[in-house]
Amino acid sequence: MATTTQSAQPPTVSDHRSILLVFAGLMLTMLLASLDQTIFSTALPTIVGELNGVSEMLWVITIYILASTIMLPIYGKLGDLMGRKGLFIGAISVFILGSIVGGFAQDMTWLIIGRGVQGLGGGGLMLLSQAIIADVVPARERGRYMGIMGGVFALSSVAGPLLGGWFTDGIGWRWGLWMNIPLGILAIISAIFFLRLPAHPRQKARVDVAGMALLGITSTLLVLVSTWGGTKYDWGSPQIIGMGAGTLIAAAAFIWVEHKAEHPIMSLHLFKDRNFNLTTAAGLITGIAMFGTLAYLPTFLQMVTGANATQAGFLMIPMMAGLLVTSIVSGQLVSKTGRYKWLPITGMFIVAGALVLLSTMTATMPVYLICVYLAIMGIGLGTCMQILVLIVQNQFPNSQVGMATASNNYFRQIGASLGSAVVGSLFAHRLAQILTERMSAGGTGTQGSINSLTPAIVRQLPEQVRSVIIGAYSDALTPIFVYMVPLLLLAGILLCFVKEIPLATTIDREPAVAAEAGIVGGPSEGDAAATPLAPATPLAAGTPMAPATPLAAGGNPATGRHRSTQAE
Repeated sequence: MATTTQSAQPPTVSDHRSILLVFAGLMLTMLLASLDQTIFSTALPTIVGELNGVSEMLWVITIYILASTIMLPIYGKLGDLMGRKGLFIGAISVFILGSIVGGFAQDMTWLIIGRGVQGLGGGGLMLLSQAIIADVVPARERGRYMGIMGGVFALSSVAGPLLGGWFTDGIGWRWGLWMNIPLGILAIISAIFFLRLPAHPRQKARVDVAGMALLGITSTLLVLVSTWGGTKYDWGSPQIIGMGAGTLIAAAAFIWVEHKAEHPIMSLHLFKDRNFNLTTAAGLITGIAMFGTLAYLPTFLQMVTGANATQAGFLMIPMMAGLLVTSIVSGQLVSKTGRYKWLPITGMFIVAGALVLLSTMTATMPVYLICVYLAIMGIGLGTCMQILVLIVQNQFPNSQVGMATASNNYFRQIGASLGSAVVGSLFAHRLAQILTERMSAGGTGTQGSINSLTPAIVRQLPEQVRSVIIGAYSDALTPIFVYMVPLLLLAGILLCFVKEIPLATTIDREPAVAAEAGIVGGPSEGDAAATPLAPATPLAAGTPMAPATPLAAGGNPATGRHRSTQAE
C-alpha cells in the first residue's frame, strides 16, 4: 500500500478561534448526553418514592442507555451519507423534547417515555460530536481534542450523581431534566452560528433502513429478556421464551440484511478481525460491570450509610479520580513504550478484585473503606477503557475507523444496558422479596409502602423498622457484584489472545502490517473534509488496497491520526 503525505499548514489565529468555538459547543452537548446517563443515580430513590414506582426504577436509567445505544450506528451512518450539521441540531432538539416530557412527568410511565426520547437524541450528541471533530481538525491535531472528550466522560461519571443529589436535596430532581432546555438551546445557537463544516458531498445511496430497524428490535428484545426474566415473568414463561426467540430471529435477520446492504450500518467484515472481536467482547463486559455498579451504588450509599443525595454523589469521587489518573498514566505509558496489551488485561483483573471487595460491604462498614474499594474499581476501569478503543482503531484504515469505533461503542453500550437492567432487576426482585419476608416476620405492617420508600422516609422510621430496611438494601445489592466477577475474569483471559500489532510512529504503514491487520477500504470522510480526495472504489473484504490519496495534516492512512499520539 503506497502512501504519500502533505505537509501540515500551521493554523492561523482565526482558525484556532473558530475551532475552539466549535469545540466548546461540542463539549457542552457531549456533557449533556453523558451526564444524563448517571444524573439520576443519586436522585432515583427519591424519584421512585414520589412517583410510587420502586418496581420500575431500573427503567429510568436503562431506557436512556438503550435508546442512545440503538442510535449510535444509525447517526454514524446517516452522518456519512447526509452530512452532520443538520443531524446534530436535530439530535439536540430531540434531546430537549425528551427533557421537557420527563421534567413535567407526573408518573413513572411519562418519566420513562421522556428518558427514552432523551436517549434517541443523546446517542447523536455523543457520536456526532466525535465525528465533527474529524471534519474541522486535521488528523495530526485531533488526538488532543479527543483526549479532552474522554475527560468529559470521566467528569460526568461523578458530576452526574453529584448534580442529581444537589438538585434532589435542593430545588428538586426535575431540574436535572429542565436544565437541559436552556443549555440545549445554547448548543443549537452555537451550532447554527459557529459550526461551519466543509461542504459535504451527498452520496446517492440507499439508507439501510432495514438494518436500522432490525438493530433496534434486537437490542430492545435483548434488554427486555434480561430485565423481565425471573422477575416480571418466569424464565420458562411464554413471554420470555417468545422474546428470546425473537431476539435470535431479529439478530439473524440483521446479519443477513447487513450482508446484502450496499451501505450497511455495521459492516460484517469488522468481525473477521480477531482483535476487534476480542476487544469488543471485553468492552461489552466492561460496560456491564461499570454501569451495573454506577447505577445502584448511590442508592446503596443513601439507604445504608444515611448519606443524603449530595453526599452520595461526593462519595463517588474516588472512583472518578482513580479512573481519571490511570487513564492519563496508561496513555503516557503507551505513548512512551508503544506497548499496550498488558494494560487492559491488568485492568480487568483489578476491576474483578474491586467487585469482590464491593460484595463484602455491610451496613456497618466504615464509609472510607467503601471509598477505597470504589477507587480501586476506578483504577481498573481507567486502565482498560481507552486502550480497548486504541486497539480497535489500530486495526482498520481511516475509511473504517469511524464505523469500527461506533460498532465497538455500540457493544459497550449494550453491556451498559445489560448491566443496568440485570443488576436493577435482580436488585429490585431481591429487595422486594427480602423486605416482604422481614417485614412480615417482624410484624411491622408496612409491606404495602415498599414502593414509596425514600431515604428521607427511612431516616424518620422507628429504629426497628429502619434497621430491617437498611439490612435488606445491603443484602439485596452486594451479593450481585460477585455474579459479575467471572465475566471480568473471562474478559481478562480473552485479552491475553490479542495480537499486539506495533503502533506506527510515522504516517506510513508497511504493506505487511496492513495485510496482517486485515485492512481494507479507503480514506474516510473525516480526512476528505480536510483534503479533497479522489472518488473511492468500493472494495470487498480482503481486497488489496489501491494506492492511497494524500492525507491532510500528517494523518495516518490506517487510522487518520498521527500514530505517535494515539494514546493521547
